[in-house]
Amino acid sequence: MKNLIIIISCVCSFILKGQTVKTETFIVKGNCEECKERIENSADIKGVKICTWEKDTKVATVTYDPAKITLTDIKKAIAQSGYDAGEIAGNTKAYNKLPECCKYRQGVCEEKKK
Repeated sequence: MKNLIIIISCVCSFILKGQTVKTETFIVKGNCEECKERIENSADIKGVKICTWEKDTKVATVTYDPAKITLTDIKKAIAQSGYDAGEIAGNTKAYNKLPECCKYRQGVCEEKKK
């Protein structure tokens, strides 16, 4: 019985250790709901559990598995879509392809009323 308890403890410890996640926040430049969709979608990569971006605060909150991906890699993925993510500048070609409203370097967007 004692051996069974030890084995179960070891297995549970191994399983729980593999499921460690971290949650981090960082600034991502953007303007509107279209930006929100692009930013969150660009962080939809292996190892990222969830990414949310708040338009008003410009803060991205990312929950991820550090055994599978680094925070820097997540920021790079977002930057590839044209958005400045923390200390990583957005890809210029991708930025230039953004809709005018989403070009945050030019100022704040005036969203169209629906």
